[in-house]
Amino acid sequence: MLTFILIAVAVILVTIGLVKLIDKVIPQKLKPVLTIALWVLIGYLGYLTYMSVYEPIKFNKVKNKRYVQVIESLKDIRDSQLAHRQVTGKFAKDFDHLIKFIDTAEYTITQRRDSTIIDEEKTKLYGVDSYKEIVVIDTLGFVPVKDSLFKASNRYKTMMNVPVGKEGAKFEMKSGFIEQNKINIPVFEAGVKKRVLLYDQNNDLIIQENQVVSVDGVNGDALKVGSMDEVKTTGNWPKTYGDNE
Repeated sequence: MLTFILIAVAVILVTIGLVKLIDKVIPQKLKPVLTIALWVLIGYLGYLTYMSVYEPIKFNKVKNKRYVQVIESLKDIRDSQLAHRQVTGKFAKDFDHLIKFIDTAEYTITQRRDSTIIDEEKTKLYGVDSYKEIVVIDTLGFVPVKDSLFKASNRYKTMMNVPVGKEGAKFEMKSGFIEQNKINIPVFEAGVKKRVLLYDQNNDLIIQENQVVSVDGVNGDALKVGSMDEVKTTGNWPKTYGDNE
């Protein structure tokens, strides 16, 4: 990009020099035509130079605005999946199951308290009343998952839809288990390719964005949360875009 700008500026300066040279050397009859042509060339190169600076700025504004909207949807998906795991012990395999879960599932509200009961074995063994301490878990009631996560909003019913970018695009989501220390641990991943979000932007800039490796950027070619390769439910965006945990 910088190289192109320097070349364009150099060509403009050379062209201006040619205009002055023409004014001194070229016959009077040819001067108007050549001068106009060279000034048109200068204008065109100036436009290209301006666009080479302005277009990346415009691209970043569009990108950041769209990323923020998509991240909000990914947070809803993550919160819903975490609720599903809390209640069922695993992540939902697709959006249909996840939405049905939110519509019908409930959290169990419990309370832990310490209590003391007779230790029957020791009482029989020693012939006197012996006691032991236990933890009692009381069920206090139930709260719908929907009310806890979304209150009066029904946005979870359309959380599979990518809110910006290519029309009709859907988030990709999958779930399963990975084995660690001979234990199967549930995992999930949901995301969308950057190209889908930025489909109407400059292709060269999209390619550059797909190759980003930065602590303050979204690394890789997709915006996503969770992972099918490791146990994590964080998003791959920096916290400048919002909480990723």
